[in-house]
Amino acid sequence: ETKTPYAEVSLALPQAIKPQADLHARLYADGVRDLNQFVEGSRADRTEAGGDGGLPPYEKTITYDQVVSTGKLFSMARTDYDYTGGAHGNPLYAGVIWDKALKRMVTPATLFRSGASFTALDRALCAAINADRKAKDPRATPVALNGQDWSCPLASKTPFVLAAGSVPGKAGGLTFLIGPYQVGPYSDGSYTVSVGQSVFRDLIAPAYADEFGGGLAT
Repeated sequence: ETKTPYAEVSLALPQAIKPQADLHARLYADGVRDLNQFVEGSRADRTEAGGDGGLPPYEKTITYDQVVSTGKLFSMARTDYDYTGGAHGNPLYAGVIWDKALKRMVTPATLFRSGASFTALDRALCAAINADRKAKDPRATPVALNGQDWSCPLASKTPFVLAAGSVPGKAGGLTFLIGPYQVGPYSDGSYTVSVGQSVFRDLIAPAYADEFGGGLAT
């Protein structure tokens, strides 16, 4: 955590990451770099503007949470909250899936089979989003994959992490991280929606197929 007249920044990593020393070192270094760049950018903004004009300091927080661990994989969600003036800040999301033995990030290209069709997963994600929207507001208009005002995002282009499962040591599915403005107005907030592994199990690469099983944790 660092505070200057220009910016207040912080980085938080969960205790559960400690056994993954290589991942911890990587994420800590990346986070400190990002925060330092933000502080320098904040200072430059205020200097060019001729002072802060009575504005509060800019703010950036980086938080890792939603830890899920299987035999081979360790997963967390990264949330960046940036405030650079205006009515409110903006959250940005990213997913981290780490191969414990190989000590490397697992990307969608390595988690899923080459050439896999995501049609069923896209539809399931859209249905989960609409269910969440309905829970927030029973009058909410459903969104579609090719909507006009708001659209459901494609699963392959949406940040995701492993979802906790009903079977110990297995992931029950994937949790997708969807920020404000993506499927509705800012007032709707963010969406964190999960899709069970039975929907996309056939898409998983053989190396990671055994990391998924059962249903979503309740």
